[in-house]
Amino acid sequence: MNASQTPAQPSSVTATLTFMAKGDTKPYVHTEALTGASEPHYFAEMEQRQVEVHDGRPLASRLSLEEQGFELHERPTSVIDLYDDDAVTRDYYAEVEALIKEATGATRVVIFDHTRRTDAEQRDIRGPASRAHNDYTETSGPQRIRDVLGEQEAEALKNVPVAQINLWRPIHGPVTRSPLAVLDAATLAPGDLIATDLVYPNRVGEIYHLAYNPSHRWYYIPGMRHEEALLIKGYDARRDGRARFTPHTAFQDPNTPRDAPPRESIEVRTLAFFD
Repeated sequence: MNASQTPAQPSSVTATLTFMAKGDTKPYVHTEALTGASEPHYFAEMEQRQVEVHDGRPLASRLSLEEQGFELHERPTSVIDLYDDDAVTRDYYAEVEALIKEATGATRVVIFDHTRRTDAEQRDIRGPASRAHNDYTETSGPQRIRDVLGEQEAEALKNVPVAQINLWRPIHGPVTRSPLAVLDAATLAPGDLIATDLVYPNRVGEIYHLAYNPSHRWYYIPGMRHEEALLIKGYDARRDGRARFTPHTAFQDPNTPRDAPPRESIEVRTLAFFD
């Protein structure tokens, strides 16, 4: 975790993040796949709050997937074009697997997909996620394992510790527009997580949205470079006090220059087994 420092950056920025308000009924979302629209339709009350988002670079050597739920690594990639799906699955996946094994001690890493995001209008890919959320829940984490491995193998491995880990990287850098804010998982209270149904045309998934809590502590990596990789834990089956969920969201940095280039990023989603 020896990422380079970026000089002349503020220690924190005040930014507006979007949270979900707690309600009496389970919230749900009609996804873009269901509605055919460019944005999902939320059946829930959302609220915006101003929070301090702290520079994570001074802490880079101390960040831990087990405590904060995320880590920053200096790890260049040999893949020249991260928009080339063949190169990503053939070459980049192997790099991701090697980094996660090295960083976590996992004995097996299963990569199940990747996605790209940008706030550039001309690219026909997903935009940055603009609401504080965690990709998996107590229900959908185990379900994802069954979906990826199949019922039989998942049952055989039910007693093997497993964590879902994303590797997030800028496709181009440094990132100055729509950076990623990540919550210090040690400041997360169980009541802050709101299970939310995601309604697709042929299935219903589930994620956590995040309720605002003034005790939260947020971080970002200012000017994150293409040569850097951020590991984010989305789910951990272990219940021994380590970080299990790590909410995150894109945000608008008030210091972003008007002519800043679009944010373009790729995230690879994995299951890490500790046999």
